[in-house]
Amino acid sequence: MSIDLPSADYISRTVALALEEDVATGDLTAQLIPADRTSTATVITREDATLCGRAWFDEVFRQIDSKVRVTWKAADGDRIRANQVLCELSGPSRALLTGERSALNFLQLLSGTATETTRYAEALKGTQCRVLDTRKTIPGLRLAQKYAVRCGGGTNHRIGLFDAILVKENHIAAAGSIAAAVAEARRVSGKVMVEVEVENLEELQQALQAKVDRVLLDNFSNEDLKAAVRITRGHPNAGIELEASGNMSLETLRAVAETGVDFVSVGGLTKHVRAVDLSMRFA
Repeated sequence: MSIDLPSADYISRTVALALEEDVATGDLTAQLIPADRTSTATVITREDATLCGRAWFDEVFRQIDSKVRVTWKAADGDRIRANQVLCELSGPSRALLTGERSALNFLQLLSGTATETTRYAEALKGTQCRVLDTRKTIPGLRLAQKYAVRCGGGTNHRIGLFDAILVKENHIAAAGSIAAAVAEARRVSGKVMVEVEVENLEELQQALQAKVDRVLLDNFSNEDLKAAVRITRGHPNAGIELEASGNMSLETLRAVAETGVDFVSVGGLTKHVRAVDLSMRFA
């Protein structure tokens, strides 16, 4: 699977911060091991998952000691099975011990995001609907988690406040109306996507009339979602995308997708992360 990574500089900076937290002035316990000793180790998964985070794992050991060698048996985006060997490591024992936790933290967290996304993407198979992430990410790791969503088969919403406009209730109140907010968005936005969040079918009509790029249908019932799809597809400004959001779960997702909306956005992909159970075993 070929999915673009965040920049090498971003990966390096996030790893450096993690090592600053964990290693700081030095690993006191690793000093119990002779400096010239070398070891080999393997990383295994204790559960089925979707792998993600190899670049961060590698960068941890690159920054600690470039003599560490990592040989991967699986790629980001691969479905992995319980007890599968993910990679083999060799190099100075101290470096392997020092980097173990930080490297696994990245791999477990990002694989957790990718795995949860895979579950949602699988639930949408056979529909035209795609699952989107949100800005509800772990601070400092947004690009990493957005990458993990892509590895899991999901689609990224905007990265941040700088690359798209999402007009919400408070923006509308401050601007005076949906039409006024969208007009100003078009004036200042250049060519970025302009999306408006609506809470009922009347506001949907206003958003359609304003010729937005996408409408976010917030906490609509499935019946209202069907009506929204029907109204939008029959509108003179047809072609506007529809995104459903609010209290999405694996149990409710399929029914929402079958209303005909283009996207469902799920904050839990990146907000409610359960790390995948991985283990590093020294030979």
